[in-house]
Amino acid sequence: MTVAVEFDHVSRHFGAVRAVDDVSIAIEEGGFFAMLGPSGSGKTTCLRLISGFERPTAGHVRIFGENSENVPPNRRPVNTVFQDYALFPHLSVRDNVAYGLMVKGTDRRRRQAAAEDMLALVKLDGYGARKPAELSGGQRQRVALARALVNKPRVLLLDEPLGALDLKLREAMQEELKSLQRALGITFIFVTHDQGEALSMADRVAVFSQGAIVQVGSPQDIYERPHTRFVADFVGSANVLSPELAARAGGPRHWSSLRPEAIALAKPEAARLTGTVTGTRYLGAVNRVTVAVGGDMLTIALPAVQTVPADGAEIGLTWPDGALHTMEAE
Repeated sequence: MTVAVEFDHVSRHFGAVRAVDDVSIAIEEGGFFAMLGPSGSGKTTCLRLISGFERPTAGHVRIFGENSENVPPNRRPVNTVFQDYALFPHLSVRDNVAYGLMVKGTDRRRRQAAAEDMLALVKLDGYGARKPAELSGGQRQRVALARALVNKPRVLLLDEPLGALDLKLREAMQEELKSLQRALGITFIFVTHDQGEALSMADRVAVFSQGAIVQVGSPQDIYERPHTRFVADFVGSANVLSPELAARAGGPRHWSSLRPEAIALAKPEAARLTGTVTGTRYLGAVNRVTVAVGGDMLTIALPAVQTVPADGAEIGLTWPDGALHTMEAE
């Protein structure tokens, strides 16, 4: 395994604010790695530490084994794609893509040819002569991608690059980014606060909270086996069961998680728990039903084709063996 980027007990403080607090992680070469967390959790600061726009207060950031603290941003084998695209409005699309090669001193013919190759890679053949203002948001994002890739970085950093796009375009770009990463084989490090983006695109996910990484794993591990209440609630909005309710449900007396889609309706004699329906939200493919179980509230996700119990109905709940997950920490 070749490690592309390594954080070795890295901290970045701004006065009393611990934006990044003793983070250690190894990101493998050739993977799609997501940094997931709410705003202010430290993920973008980690990206800036990799790119060289911030320096660690403590610890070391290594890029392909080399301590990067004294390596300026333009000499690091990384490039960044930003949420706001950061394109030059007065330059053509082709010249925007070729800009990094121009700064390096590449002759005009070679940089123009390389820019056209990159535009073809991101499915913008024939758009080179246009200005950014003549493009849609999705097209401008592709230009930003092409510009970052034309310098052939070994690591591509993506800072919430899809945040400005509407839902359908964002979903389409998720698929395109994933396909592009597989085709190029370079390391993608993707920052997002969107759980769906991280789970659907990444090979590995690091969940951030208050400047620290609280869990790292595959999307399936993060979603199905959260270590803490924060991860369970943030990634997919699991039901968090108190130790008492978990024991009533047949598990250990410990904080536990139970995914809404794992819960099904059951006859009272076959139910693991019983409760009272307090509300229903229609979400298209599913109905999310809130159920009061004693002093606790659970959410279940029922397929829209299934009959939904009325508010006030007493219902039984069950789930497959293994769906109730005991968390490692509160």
